Amino acid sequence: MPADFSTARADFPALHQTVHGRPLVYLDNAATTHKPRVVIDALVRYYERDNSNVHRGLHALSMRATDSYEAARARAATFLNAADPAEIIFTRGTTEGINLVAQSWGPANLRAGDIILATEMEHHSNLVPWQRLAARTGATLRLVPVVGEDAGHGLDLDALDRLLTPQVKIFAFTHISNTLGTINRASDLCARAKNVGALTVVDAAQSAGHEPLDVRALGCDFLAFSGHKMAGPTGIGVLYGRRALLDALDPWQTGGGMVASVSYEGAQWKPSPERFEAGTPNIADAVALHAAMDYLDTFGRPALAGHDHALAARAAIELADIPGLRLIGPRPGQLRAGLVSFALKDVHAHDVVTFADQDGIALRGGHHCNQPLMKKLGLPSTVRASFYLYNTEADITALTTSLRRIVSFFGGT
Repeated sequence: MPADFSTARADFPALHQTVHGRPLVYLDNAATTHKPRVVIDALVRYYERDNSNVHRGLHALSMRATDSYEAARARAATFLNAADPAEIIFTRGTTEGINLVAQSWGPANLRAGDIILATEMEHHSNLVPWQRLAARTGATLRLVPVVGEDAGHGLDLDALDRLLTPQVKIFAFTHISNTLGTINRASDLCARAKNVGALTVVDAAQSAGHEPLDVRALGCDFLAFSGHKMAGPTGIGVLYGRRALLDALDPWQTGGGMVASVSYEGAQWKPSPERFEAGTPNIADAVALHAAMDYLDTFGRPALAGHDHALAARAAIELADIPGLRLIGPRPGQLRAGLVSFALKDVHAHDVVTFADQDGIALRGGHHCNQPLMKKLGLPSTVRASFYLYNTEADITALTTSLRRIVSFFGGT
């Protein structure tokens, strides 16, 4: 691994503990990552010094809080290479961002005969909102198939070309599958959608903080991510939207802070981003997210991506040698994001996770909010090991040792 990651673990206080008497090996980063000291300190510092409401106070604390909150918005714009900080909306996370687009854009722009396009590898958060929107508007939801296991579980791009017709009004897809580890070529998918006049929504929950992200290079119309999957706090996320689109949308929620004027008869909205941030926002976690983005960029996101990819590639090769283990997603040798999902023959994923926990290893077992994909794979669940900047090859060794113990316990060879 690159030398500059060798000391990263020291920055994360929660990693310095034992679980069941064993040193913690944390491999559940696709669910949530741990937080470095600088992020924790930023959160504490805000509450100890600047705690106040934003945008509506003239006293010193309110002005400091407002400055910090808006600085976080500007930092998120830089992080994504957005053209304007007004294209950044703070949300609770990816789920809320996608729902905001579906509820604000969808009813005004879709009707019977229109098509919403998603893919078979979507997290429920990028599938269920579009199902509900289709039912509400009379539009049809169609899905780009996932190719078979021998081909590495990527998207069927030939089918995509057939499905991308002028009737498609919006194409929502994940940048990185949280189950498969497949990395979709987001810029290519956005360009194909643009050719038929469709808008694009990118679920970047698994790529923000792991891969370089440039919304202008991607050519996307909307992109959402969560802070807690990129060394930031829970309860904060970002929705990017092109300014012209955001200013044309009605707000999803209404209340204080997002109105320009109110009478007893009606109200006028502020422009983006205020019109989409009703009520008191999550100020402290936005400030801490700023610190997380600064921290990640000290390593450089290309280096972060290389680190994650290298660990996942190594893990895929080593896991493939374990008897009875079925690897899901890209084949060994194919590009894979920083996670590996697998199933052990005749051993439920929850049993694997429980046994690994006894070895101090944190894994994730279940359907990973991908129930339709699991059905397509013919599996009730999988085990997922996911990596981040503080993981090392020693963690992979610990994982494979634990899995071999589990196989032996359950009667494997």
